[in-house]
Amino acid sequence: MYRPTKVADIVGNEDAVGRLQVIARDGNMPNLILAGPPGTGKTTSILALAHELLGPNYREAVLELNASDDRGIDVVRNKIKMFAQKKVTLPPGRHKIIILDEADSMTSGAQQALRRTMEIYSNSTRFGLACNTSSKIIEPIQSRCALVRFTRLSDQEILGRLMVVVAAEKVPYVPEGLEAIIFTADGDMRQALNNLQATNSGFGFVNQENVFKVCDQPHPLHVKNMVRQILEGKFDDACAGLKQLYDMGYSPTDIITTFFRIIKNYDMPEYLKLEFMKETGFAHMRICDGVGSYLQMCGLLAKLAMVRETAKAA
Repeated sequence: MYRPTKVADIVGNEDAVGRLQVIARDGNMPNLILAGPPGTGKTTSILALAHELLGPNYREAVLELNASDDRGIDVVRNKIKMFAQKKVTLPPGRHKIIILDEADSMTSGAQQALRRTMEIYSNSTRFGLACNTSSKIIEPIQSRCALVRFTRLSDQEILGRLMVVVAAEKVPYVPEGLEAIIFTADGDMRQALNNLQATNSGFGFVNQENVFKVCDQPHPLHVKNMVRQILEGKFDDACAGLKQLYDMGYSPTDIITTFFRIIKNYDMPEYLKLEFMKETGFAHMRICDGVGSYLQMCGLLAKLAMVRETAKAA
């Protein structure tokens, strides 16, 4: 419902949106790859651009395929090729548009088949590919497209849109609740709006406690206490806090992600912060390798405690 329908209304990524606005204004659309993290507005941008370029012709001049649709070689050879060959009467300077969402999940074979189609029908059809990692698109397709990069949205940008939705829907909230939503979203607008909706429909009131119940992430205050206890030399207390989180059923990945974000914003000497982040990074790497045990997490706390001792001695 709150998805922007005009390129100008898209929140964040000013440079990328600015480029798309120029394309919408001039009508000269190249083949595009929109790459970036989830929930930053890639699909919305390409849909809004198609609407602005084609207006009333949108229905017959746009083919949209998502990762959930079959997009193997056969679809590229038949469906996409048939659409590219189709005659559609459009205003001068406008082209048919084929939108391929989650293009990085297309098989290499399908991408190989696509590159020839892009070339043959370049005078009548344009492609818009949205993906999370542009490196998963084969290089021949990358070289035929203009790359537009999207980045995570800032807390300020997410807050701005949340305030609009909260006012329109008359959602009861406290500022700490919105702060918690922004923390859990981590730069993902879709996640922020989903969390807001889930908290409001589940509890009818957006405060910190309700948000963390709905999102089920380790509570940042709990993790902040652990970091404080390490810095105060209370290693046993920090371990007890970790055990508590572990017994609640949080996965080590959840815990360490929150841990990293707390350390990043924690007010401590720079040398300590750098060392803490380094050790957290190593522990995250081990967890990603599959060693997600309680022992690993305690090992991380022990390393952090040792770092603190060294800093104190120095």
